Formats: sequence, structure tokens, C-alpha cells
Amino acid sequence: MPVPRRLPVELQATLKRLKRKPTRHVLWVRVQQQDLIHFELDESGMVRTRRRLKASTSRFGIGQKEHSNCTPLGLHRIAKKFGAGLPAGAVFKARVYQGYEWNGKPADTITSRILWLDGLEPGFNRGGNVDSFKRYIYIHGTSDQRTLGKPMTCGCTHLADKDLLPLFQTVRVGTLVWISEK
Repeated sequence: MPVPRRLPVELQATLKRLKRKPTRHVLWVRVQQQDLIHFELDESGMVRTRRRLKASTSRFGIGQKEHSNCTPLGLHRIAKKFGAGLPAGAVFKARVYQGYEWNGKPADTITSRILWLDGLEPGFNRGGNVDSFKRYIYIHGTSDQRTLGKPMTCGCTHLADKDLLPLFQTVRVGTLVWISEK
């Protein structure tokens, strides 16, 4: 069992500034490490690391602006979930299941499940031309899982199906997602 720990200091400061409490599950995407850490808080406020997953973020770097194809930083929440009950490898276009599973087509870039993120920091990742939700920023599966661990996306965070499927089952709409550079 992973050792209990605290939430990242920067996340704690942002929660305080925005007057928000952490959700039971908190996801932390670390761009520099190309991973996602899943925390769970118990009733007493103890934090334990449930899992650390290999991820992939944008090959264009970090950034908030619309059309930049960069991974946005800051505090987000899962706004919507897509793919419950579908097979692993299900292919999506505009969040709609295409009726088949990934079969080697390079254009099948969004697979298995989608966690659609909504920025929570006005002027930074929410509103105007920096709005993560309007930019369609997701955590989702990918048809090319060999790219995990390297920055290869167009702004979203990719995970392997074997990691995304149980995560999707565990987290709810409203779960907080912290994206940081380091």
C-alpha cells in the first residue's frame, strides 16, 4: 500500500485561493514527468497515493490559449465522462462512439474512455480564449500507447487502456484534476 502523503503544496494554495475543498479523489498530471498520480482522501483527511500512471501530454508544451495545442496548467474538474459500458479500444469522434474498436487506423486517436476537463481558474484556464472546456481538453485513451511517457499529444493527456478503464470507473464527475509543469 502506498505511503500516505499530502497534496502538492501548489494545489493546496490554489484550493485555498479559490475557496475549494479537495474531492475524495484527486488526479495530478505532471507534465515534466509525463505521469498522472491518483490520490484518494479518506474521511479523516489523510491522503494516500492510489497509483502512478504513465501518461503523455502535448508535444507543443504547456499553455492555456485556444488553438495552441498545448496542455493547459492549473486546477480543473472532470465535467463529463464518455464511454461507460463500451469495449476497451472504442473509437470516438466528437465524443461519439464510432461503432468499432481501434484496429490500427492512425486517425483513431481518441479511444476507450473520455474524461472531459473544465478549468476552474477564471482568466487562466476558464473563460475567454483560455477555456479548457471549450478547448476540448480531455484525459483519454490513445490508439498509440507506445507514445506514453513522452510528450506526443495535441493538448490532452493520454493514458493506457489498462490504466484508464479502472480510473474511469473510480472517479466521478466533479473530481479535481491538477495539471502542473513539475
